[in-house]
Amino acid sequence: MTSVAPPVFKPFTLTLIQLGSIGSDKAANLHHAREMIMKAAKSNSDKRPQVVVLPECFNSPYGFVHFPAYAESISYTVGKEYDIQASVSESVKMLSSAAKEAGIWLIGGSIPERDVETNNIYNTCTVYSPTGALVASHRKVHLFDIDIPGKIQFKESETLTGGTTANYFDTEFARIGLGLCYDVRFPELAMIAARRGCHAMVYPGAFNLTTGPLHWELLQRARANDNQVFFSMCSPARDMTAGYHSWGHSMVVDPYGRVLAEADENEAILHVDIDPEPFHEVRAGIPVTKQRRFDVYPDVSA
Repeated sequence: MTSVAPPVFKPFTLTLIQLGSIGSDKAANLHHAREMIMKAAKSNSDKRPQVVVLPECFNSPYGFVHFPAYAESISYTVGKEYDIQASVSESVKMLSSAAKEAGIWLIGGSIPERDVETNNIYNTCTVYSPTGALVASHRKVHLFDIDIPGKIQFKESETLTGGTTANYFDTEFARIGLGLCYDVRFPELAMIAARRGCHAMVYPGAFNLTTGPLHWELLQRARANDNQVFFSMCSPARDMTAGYHSWGHSMVVDPYGRVLAEADENEAILHVDIDPEPFHEVRAGIPVTKQRRFDVYPDVSA
């Protein structure tokens, strides 16, 4: 991405939608997500949310066997204006419409995306401005291929292809980095975003009942602390009748690594005020951003 100076970091309200009732009916999933977006945009009595976030795979059941059936073509190109009206993606059209009606920045969780040229399928996050414009996307870079004997086996690479870029977007109040779920286990992606001026990072995700208790909070606090940024992950609500059991516990962490807010496992809307002061304070008091030794080790963001 081009090296443009980030905006001045200003206070804003970040709202996470821990979405429930995600089933096999895509139309119903989209309808419910839109209802929750509008509810989230209006439910904070103190102030209007500026950024609203949906969870990973909000329009389909979570599972590599489902991705091909639910995949939609998006065909977004960085730096080019995207024609929402001409889009063949019903999810993109819904998200754009909701962002515009609510007047919010919307991080649209993720959906399975089919590339029309290669036929590859990606796990893709799209971002919309308050005018409804599609302004950024992130294809999940690191695919969730794990095998913990007796507990969980999952292999996204059976049907998905990994993305090849690190991504962020600028608002009038912050630069926000993007990732998806398993990306959080790889610190390089967050390092690159932080060194490119991101003040906060948002990773829609869906950890499970094995990895969630072990690492969900730990990884977010680690990425926040390592990079002295705000860090947040937004999960689907837990549904024990589904094929995949999400951990839930959507969370926001400050640059000190302190948990500012956390949901439980149920459907919820979480409003969190993001104050730039801890960002500036920790970087002044513990100035690791100025103490790195790139003469000893390489700069991964170079």
